Amino acid sequence: MVALITREELQAEIKAGTVTVVDALGGEYYARQHLPGAVPLVEADVATRAAELLPDKAAPIVTYCSNAACPNSQRVAERLIALGYANVRKYREGIEDWVAAGLPVESAD
Repeated sequence: MVALITREELQAEIKAGTVTVVDALGGEYYARQHLPGAVPLVEADVATRAAELLPDKAAPIVTYCSNAACPNSQRVAERLIALGYANVRKYREGIEDWVAAGLPVESAD
């Protein structure tokens, strides 16, 4: 079971710079909008790109995707844990919840 993080907790950790946020949607979704500072990492790329994007296996990581029904963040989190990442949590409500709360997003443009 992947531990969860609330929007408020995630917002505080992003502001403090104490977490790496992983966008599990990738592609055009990431390009259009993503949480501040998020790095794109989809399930199919975890094995080949995790070490490059997330070199510290002890660092706090939070995965997210679009909403609670989206399985991507869970799958990416589970793969990271299987690779030995020790501090992985999931923002279950995803970017839809973040945007609905009026919080800032970034785009790749």
